[in-house]
Amino acid sequence: MSAKDVVTRFAPSPTGFLHIGGARTALFNWLFARHHGGKFVLRIEDTDRARSTPEATTAILKGLKWLGLDWDGDAISQFDRVERHQEAAQQMLDAGTAYKCYTTKEEIEAFREAAKAEKRSPVFQSPWRDAVETPDLPFVVRLKAPRTGETVVNDEVQGRVTFKNDTMDDLVLLRSDGTPTYMLAVVVDDHDMGITHVIRGDDHLTNAARQTLISEALGWDVPIFAHIPLIHGPDGKKLSKRHGALGVEEYRDMGYVSAGMRNYLARLGWSHGNDEFFSTEQAIEWFGLKTIGKSPARFDFKKLENLSGQHIRAAEAGPLFAEIEAYVAAQHGSGFTDDQKRVFIDSMDILKARAKTIPELIDMAYFFLGSRPFKADEKASKLLDVVSRGMLNRLTSRLRDATWTLENLEAEMREFAEGEDLKLGKIAQPLRAALTGRGVSPSVFDMMVILGKDETLARLEDVST
Repeated sequence: MSAKDVVTRFAPSPTGFLHIGGARTALFNWLFARHHGGKFVLRIEDTDRARSTPEATTAILKGLKWLGLDWDGDAISQFDRVERHQEAAQQMLDAGTAYKCYTTKEEIEAFREAAKAEKRSPVFQSPWRDAVETPDLPFVVRLKAPRTGETVVNDEVQGRVTFKNDTMDDLVLLRSDGTPTYMLAVVVDDHDMGITHVIRGDDHLTNAARQTLISEALGWDVPIFAHIPLIHGPDGKKLSKRHGALGVEEYRDMGYVSAGMRNYLARLGWSHGNDEFFSTEQAIEWFGLKTIGKSPARFDFKKLENLSGQHIRAAEAGPLFAEIEAYVAAQHGSGFTDDQKRVFIDSMDILKARAKTIPELIDMAYFFLGSRPFKADEKASKLLDVVSRGMLNRLTSRLRDATWTLENLEAEMREFAEGEDLKLGKIAQPLRAALTGRGVSPSVFDMMVILGKDETLARLEDVST
């Protein structure tokens, strides 16, 4: 198999949001396929009609698109392939590797109760496995699995894992209503779609043994498995709602940038030396299954926040603004005026210097997004006392004749500070409060240049009169 023959897949069940573990699984499959120049396929496993919803499918697609994970071809519905799954089951019946089982649910339950009471194996052994009669009764189709020996899964992450065949029952392939089970559908779909590598959570490791038996019963090659460790919370326990946000859309709504999210998810279980911050292009170049660890990764909001901030600072103004604009539209149903967009893009370098999320970026842009006169917050109000207002009044008079460049404004301010016998910070703090109504903002000199002379003087006059 050449590198370009690599085909991976992400196969979520549309029963809820795209949780963070699923997002990481999708990312690993996407990175592996893109690294090899292969294909990444999206399959929606919607055979559970009672729990699958169109809304969940839409949420999954939106989550993947926000993460920047594109798939090759159209998303495939597993439910649309039911006839093909039934065909595969019939193929096994014809080959004698599957059989019709007429045992009722009540009989199976009675068997298990008796096995428990007698302290013997609860693995159900159907009396119909080698029967020749075919009564006119409801039946399921079961795999005729080997009862001795071992099934081996040579996993790219977990290594060689063995399962004793006498611990696995003859699993159901088709239910009594003719619908396929998850186990059969997955194997048939992976085969028909040419999936070469199955990369998923290690909670599916036992499934790999069962799916191996189905593949072998059909005479098909078994894909290469790579079962990655699950994500745990900061306390080392399995990630759950008590640890905070779980759905990708929740992280998007908190304002983390998608590049930062991709970077962070890639580091949850996979590494490239000591590299923590890297671009998506670097992740594609470096990614491999051999450097995925076996231990569960721990989710850390501080690390995610830090990486999001680094990606904000590394981003080009245009693409970053597009993500900001999409965020604002999704959260508030509104957008920016053409003037605001222009100023936002022109000011991006100073806005993103300390921001770690999109809301923090927007907060930094408040000085030109808000409308005058600004209502001072608590910190700003304390800075704008009577003494400060008098000082700002004198500064305003001086600035009316100033040349409006960054260098000249800095020089004017320093001279003014010397004349007032004050440190520059003692002037910059109330000046910031006057210009923004807040105690925290970008550099006052940068803001003055961006706002322009007329607007800056007008804001100063608002507070000094």
